[in-house]
This record gives sequence, C-alpha cells and structure tokens, in this order.
Amino acid sequence: MSDLTSSLDATSLETPRLLLRPFLRDDLDGFAAINAQPEVMRYIHDGNTLDRAATEKRLAVYQRHWDEHGFGLYAVQIKETGELAGFTGLAVPTFLPEIMPAVEIGWRLGRTHWGRGLATEAAQAVVARTRAELDLRRLVSIHVVGNEASARVMVKLGMSLDRETVQPDTGRRVRVYAMDL
Repeated sequence: MSDLTSSLDATSLETPRLLLRPFLRDDLDGFAAINAQPEVMRYIHDGNTLDRAATEKRLAVYQRHWDEHGFGLYAVQIKETGELAGFTGLAVPTFLPEIMPAVEIGWRLGRTHWGRGLATEAAQAVVARTRAELDLRRLVSIHVVGNEASARVMVKLGMSLDRETVQPDTGRRVRVYAMDL
C-alpha cells in the first residue's frame, strides 16, 4: 500500500480534542483493529468485520475517492494520545441508488471512543469545512435502523429525517437524514 498522502486537498482539520487528517500507511493496523470489532461493524454494510487485507483495500478505495471527488474520509486521531480513533468525512453513497446524486457524511469510531461526543465533534468540523470550501447544497447521512447512537449524531448536526427505505445490497432498513448547507 502506498502512503495515502498524495491528496493534498485533504488538508487536516483540528478540533479541541481531535486531528482530522489524511490516512497514512501507519494507520493500517489501527484501522484494521477497529474494523475487526463486531460491535463497531454491526451496522456497517452487512455487519461483517473486516480483516487486515480487506481494510487495506478499503483504505485504497478511500484514497481513490479523494482523488476522484476532491473530498473524502479523514482519519480521526486523538490529539492527546496520538491514537487513531476511526474516521469521519464525506463519500458518495452509491450503495443507495435511489438518493443519488448525493454526498453522505459518515463516521466510524473504535468502541473505546464511543459515548464521548467525538463523532459529533469530528463531523461538525467536516460540515464547517464543507460549507466553507465545497460547492454542495445538501448532505445526507444513512442510519441503519437500530443504530440510535449514530442517529443522535445526525440530529446534533442539524439533520432531519428525509425518508425510510431499504438498502438494496443488504436488505437492511435504513433511514436517510438530510440537511441543507
């Protein structure tokens, strides 16, 4: 895997507790550990965990997304410890064709980082950057029914329920939240 730093458009963001930055080669093992946690992956795609090889492929996809769209997912690092906590950022949700064209804001944090407001803090920084620098009119976020903690982050961001539907490739019920920028 090459260093995932070629996308200089992916400049870093800082919040009081977090550094949001491009993913680096050194993040692979930490991110693989997050993706191996069943409770973290329960509401992601089909609910299966990812091993190191699958995580490496995902990181390559994230880099291609930055290169193709000029926005993407940031690694979320705890400033105090330097620990990789997960990611937050923007993606094109092609897995839900009925809402396209759209840009989704999303997040994934390791279990030890839940319940501290970190996902909200990171996502708020991404929303602020999006409003200031990207020509987008709307953001969506997809909530797999049952993942109420994620839905709470969406509401804290100022999003509201747009629709309920089913994710075609998994059959999971999802709620689409949206906000105008």
